[in-house]
Amino acid sequence: MGKILELFRPSDYAASSYTIDYEALYRQGIRGLIYDVDNTLVPHGAPAQERTVELFGRLHRMGFHTCLLSNNDRPRVEPFAKKIGSDFRFLAHKPMPKACREAMTAMGTAPRSTVLIGDQLFTDILCARFSGIRSILVSPIDPKEEIQIVLKRIPEKWILKRLRKEKETTEKQKNS
Repeated sequence: MGKILELFRPSDYAASSYTIDYEALYRQGIRGLIYDVDNTLVPHGAPAQERTVELFGRLHRMGFHTCLLSNNDRPRVEPFAKKIGSDFRFLAHKPMPKACREAMTAMGTAPRSTVLIGDQLFTDILCARFSGIRSILVSPIDPKEEIQIVLKRIPEKWILKRLRKEKETTEKQKNS
C-alpha cells in the first residue's frame, strides 16, 4: 500500500496559493508555475479576483512563467487567464501528463524547474507525479463543490490521513 500512497504524496503543502513562499521557490531554481483554477485560485466558477491579478503580476515581475491547467472548457479558462496575463491549457484531462508537458513547453521550463499547484490529489497531484514535477497541495478555497468532487474528497481525506500518519512515524523513527 505504501508505494501506491506515494503516488499521491505532494512535494509540499500550503494553506493557500496566496501564502506560498514564492521567493524561496525562485531561489530553488523554480521558474515555471502551473496552477489549477477552481478552488485553487478562486472558488469554483468564480472569475479572477483582484488578489489573483495582483499575485500573478507579482509572480511575473519576479521572473516566473505561469500557465493555468484546467479540466474545464475554454469559455471558463480563457477569460480567467487573460485577466491575470497567464498562458493556459483547457480540457487538460488531468491527471494525464500531456497538457502538463505542453504547459512546460509553452513556459520554456523543464520538470526540475516547474511546480504544479492544486487542491486535488486525484487530478493535480497525480498529474504532477506523472509529469515528473514537484507539486504543492493547497487547501480548497470553498467547501461548496460539485458532487463529483465531493465524492473524490472522501478517499482523498483517507489518503491524506495515511500520508500524515506515515510522515509522523518516519519523523519519530528519525528522532529515536
